[in-house]
Amino acid sequence: MYIQLLQDARFFEFLLQCDRDLAEAVRRAGCGPCRGKLHQADYPRKPRGGPKELDPEFSLRLSFCCAVEGCRCRHTPPSFRFLDRRVYLSAVVVLAAAMRQGSTPTRVRQIRDLVGVSPRTLSRWRTWWRTIFSKSSLWKAARGTFAIHVAAADLPRALLDQFRGDLTDRLCSFLRFLAPLTTASIFGAGFSMPIADPQKTRAVIDKTSR
Repeated sequence: MYIQLLQDARFFEFLLQCDRDLAEAVRRAGCGPCRGKLHQADYPRKPRGGPKELDPEFSLRLSFCCAVEGCRCRHTPPSFRFLDRRVYLSAVVVLAAAMRQGSTPTRVRQIRDLVGVSPRTLSRWRTWWRTIFSKSSLWKAARGTFAIHVAAADLPRALLDQFRGDLTDRLCSFLRFLAPLTTASIFGAGFSMPIADPQKTRAVIDKTSR
């Protein structure tokens, strides 16, 4: 199931649309420090792990720069596709690390053949989930809101299982949860992420494939 989703170009195109929605919300809000107009200032990324047949725009990190002289603050919206500066896509970091838990040599080979990630990189990701992420302010603030206790040693798989729906719905909810970690931009306290309800994800993906 995980492998099928990582090969689904429609799912990744949906994530791009989610990022476009977030970017539009940031553009409309304007510059936080000076309230100036924001100009498009995307920058290229070289994402790994996704299907080959993706829109060229998928390799762009959507971003803005304030148009006011003397300010020029950069505003990079949260993202469903990119997790910090990692070259591998967020969905890959989540699913490959989840597959790595309780893995067999065969599963490790499947991950390597599918997304090109080495066992060493997988080990680094598991360490990040168990240490850096588990100690983050995001996780400390949110972990008490889940119905079942999620131990650091069981991340990310146990956390993925806390969200409702099928794997597509759960992964979209998980990526939305992680979005605050994907940007260092300045936003007002009232900024929210106007994204489609994850429970409607399948309908959106089906529509975009027609």
